[in-house]
Amino acid sequence: MKKTEMFKKNYEFKAVLSSGEFYSGKCIIAFIKKNNYKNKNLLGLAIGTKIGKATKRNYIKRLIRENYKNLEDKVNTGHSIVFLWKKKTDIKMANYANIEKDMKKIFDRAGILSEEQQ
Repeated sequence: MKKTEMFKKNYEFKAVLSSGEFYSGKCIIAFIKKNNYKNKNLLGLAIGTKIGKATKRNYIKRLIRENYKNLEDKVNTGHSIVFLWKKKTDIKMANYANIEKDMKKIFDRAGILSEEQQ
C-alpha cells in the first residue's frame, strides 16, 4: 500500500522549508519535518529553473521519485519531506546510483529509516 502523497500547494512547501530540518548530500538537499500527524508521508520535489530546460528537470524528478519509491517501505510514516537539487551540482551527476546513495545517507542521518529494515 502506498503511504506517500505529493505536495501540490505552495504553502505546504513553505511550511516544511521553514520549519523542517536540513540534510545535504552531494546532489540533493532534503528538508524533513517530522510528525505531520498523519499515517502517510508527504513528499515534495522542487527543481529550480536555472538547472536546465524542462526535460532535464523532469528527468531529475523522475529519478528522485523512483529512488524514493524503492525506499518507501523502509521509511517511517508521519514525515513531510521536500527534496531540492543543488544548484551548483552539474546535471551530469544526475544518475540513479548517485541519488540513491545521497537519499540513503540523508534518511540514515535523519533517523527515519525503520529499525528492522536498515
